[in-house]
Amino acid sequence: MIDDVQEASAPRRADALRNIATIVEAATRCLADDPDVSMNAIAKAAGVGRMTLYGHFPSRATLVAEVVDRALRDAESTLGAVDVSGDPMAAIGRLLDASLRVTYQYGGLVQAAEQSLSPDLFQRAHAQQIDRMQALLKRGRRGGQFRRDLPLEWQVTTIQSILHTAATAVHQGTVTAEQAPTLVTTTVLAMLAPARPEE
Repeated sequence: MIDDVQEASAPRRADALRNIATIVEAATRCLADDPDVSMNAIAKAAGVGRMTLYGHFPSRATLVAEVVDRALRDAESTLGAVDVSGDPMAAIGRLLDASLRVTYQYGGLVQAAEQSLSPDLFQRAHAQQIDRMQALLKRGRRGGQFRRDLPLEWQVTTIQSILHTAATAVHQGTVTAEQAPTLVTTTVLAMLAPARPEE
């Protein structure tokens, strides 16, 4: 009897896992395109009913948190593979290029996360990426390649804003995907360049 129950429950568990994966994938696409997308639209994109959607994710915030968690793991896998050794200026170019690709891929998901997650949780979600950028900037500041007269945190915040602005511009068609990496790197390096002494 127990074996019969286990055999009957196994397909249900497999179906549930497939539904969850389908919902998360659909939500990732929908939120990347529109951070304000409704749960109804996500359910439709996933090909499931509202009861199924809410059965797995009882609130929009719960679903967004799951999508963001998976997206951040994927982003960390990509950014963690970037070589940030050697010359800081060359290293930051590689990191910016990879960061732009990740930012563009997830688009409005960042905005959705800001709307749904608490500031503390949102900050913790970006901790590894921020730490990586800060470590690289500190090395460049010590070596004299990057300016030291501006707060480090401000430099990181500015770089993040530039990346998000570039990704938005590509989505809107005002900048091409081919132009964006050069524009981002040029803008960031200009911002980081040591201040020239007054003549």
